[in-house]
Amino acid sequence: MEITTLAERPELTQALPELSGEWPGFTGHDPVTQTRWADVPRVFPEFVIVATEDDELVARGFSVPFQSRGPLPGTGWDQVMIWAFRDHAAGVRTDTVSAIEITIRGDHRGAGLSGTLLAAMRVNAKARGFGELVAPVRPNAKHLEPKTPMAEYAHRTREDGLPHDPWLRVHVRAGGVIDSIAPASMTIAGSLAQWRDWTGLPFDTPGPVEVPGALTPVTCSLEHDNAVYVEPNVWIRHTL
Repeated sequence: MEITTLAERPELTQALPELSGEWPGFTGHDPVTQTRWADVPRVFPEFVIVATEDDELVARGFSVPFQSRGPLPGTGWDQVMIWAFRDHAAGVRTDTVSAIEITIRGDHRGAGLSGTLLAAMRVNAKARGFGELVAPVRPNAKHLEPKTPMAEYAHRTREDGLPHDPWLRVHVRAGGVIDSIAPASMTIAGSLAQWRDWTGLPFDTPGPVEVPGALTPVTCSLEHDNAVYVEPNVWIRHTL
């Protein structure tokens, strides 16, 4: 297993989209995702971590640098992506790195590689002079409890004091500390026809709709012919 940055292995750029993550398909319709996601490898290759085995890409980790603007934003994932690209375009000096996503190839999941990539992100950020890595974390078991408030879920612990959620636990074991909840980390709005297409669900009843993979229910409005999903994430700080 070799772990480097994309800047060191630019020939892997074309292989990045081939890795399929575990995010539900409807998340790809977030406006920030649609407009900025594909640009991360091009604009921030030195912050993209790639893992290869026998010269084949088996995992990727995206992160972006931005200038801190006080408390971590309630609009989480969307906001740091906007700030990172805005700061880059303006030539602003950045002081913080945000993890954005880690994706592991299917046949390599369950072997602790996500923690390895997180550690590589920490090392990479520190090596580039940053003192802090933050992450708007999408807890990977929260979708099993869509009605549970994120503030309650995020602070649930096991007997050993570590977070109940597996992905939050990886971050805390790596030295991260839960900072706050980003209640509107990603917002996805669409017509009822679009949501039916995205999910295969009827969306014919007003009110909350539980969608597979969603961390909270989607709000359906028959009167206005639309539905809105507001995803909460958990901000974690890693001091480097």
